[in-house]
Amino acid sequence: MHASPVLDSSYSWKRLAVTLLIATIGNVGMWSIVVVMPEVQAEFAIDRASASMPYTLTMVGFAFGSLVLGRAVDRFGITLTLIGSALTLGAGYTLAAASPSIQLLSAAQMLIGLGTAAGFGPLIADISHWFRRRRGIAVAIAASGNYLSGVVWPVLLRSLPHEAGWRTSYVTLAIAIVVTLIPLALLLRRRSPVASVSRDGIAAAPEVLQTAPFSPRTLQWMLGLAGIGCCVAMSMPQVHLVSLCVDLGYGPVAGAEMLSLMLMGGVVSRLVSGLVADKLGGVRTLLIGSTLQCIGLFLYLPYDGLVSLYVVSLIFGLSQGGIVPSYALIVRDYLPAKEAGARVGFVIMATIFGMALGGWMSGWIYDLTGSYQAAFLNGIAFNLLNIAIIGTIFLRSRGTTPLAA
Repeated sequence: MHASPVLDSSYSWKRLAVTLLIATIGNVGMWSIVVVMPEVQAEFAIDRASASMPYTLTMVGFAFGSLVLGRAVDRFGITLTLIGSALTLGAGYTLAAASPSIQLLSAAQMLIGLGTAAGFGPLIADISHWFRRRRGIAVAIAASGNYLSGVVWPVLLRSLPHEAGWRTSYVTLAIAIVVTLIPLALLLRRRSPVASVSRDGIAAAPEVLQTAPFSPRTLQWMLGLAGIGCCVAMSMPQVHLVSLCVDLGYGPVAGAEMLSLMLMGGVVSRLVSGLVADKLGGVRTLLIGSTLQCIGLFLYLPYDGLVSLYVVSLIFGLSQGGIVPSYALIVRDYLPAKEAGARVGFVIMATIFGMALGGWMSGWIYDLTGSYQAAFLNGIAFNLLNIAIIGTIFLRSRGTTPLAA
């Protein structure tokens, strides 16, 4: 079998570098509202559940954007999709900065979530077309932009003068995103090699799929439900860590530092998981990551000291970073490449719904109980649901053989 010269090529790696930079910038929409949540709660004099609503609607917009923009990538390519998303983000941050109420802020955050979606699932689907042997690590690197964004932006936003306020920060983001993302998107204009012929006239080699343990529709819905389970669990510390630190008297700066440390651990975890996935496949990698995440959540229950929270947050980041990219790898293992954008978009949509649901549920449980202990237990229960589903897929897929498509 003659491999296509455009797969795993030097251009593929250059494209991956640009993709990572775009993802790091474009995913700020996931983290900006988390950092400013205490300020928003204080300004509007609302409870924790209400203060969580802008994040929840950001994730709702992100979820629908993952599905819609995933289909857009299949049809129009990644460049036009990214340009539209950059303009959407600019408009969303501008409207959010001018919002006079929590309701209008939440609506603007939904627009921000919609634009942010292009920087995750659609980018992952696009880069997966340019690699075969090293697809696992390539997808992991592209997905790391989401966490690198969480490492960089909380620190940058917290470094702005306190008197500037969150509204000034949002206006700054609106300008920065538009002037950086559009030129970077133009660097990705080259068409995907899927179902095309290379410049040397050599057709791309047939893709090799695994025999699916379930029908494509059933597998997709199982992955979607598993994605909700893992991300309800994942959202608990990611969304509420800053607020938890404020409650404990450590302040928002410590919380932002812990969040950055957690997400840096997530970057390491994603890279390691990518290497593991190239050896073990997406299903096994996802099952390992989900189990480790559950252990990480348990560690938050007995520890609330300042130093211990830094340590546990790092452990949690190192445990769960490879989970979401593994869904994209499972889709590519079992389903045709021409459907990658839509299929990956659907599963990413489900994971983001999980983040949205978990972010709100944790705030709601906090308001009911006065602490985050029950919220962590709720996350652990959803995590166990994820393990059960992925474990079923793993057991049913054992012994399957590659199938040329």
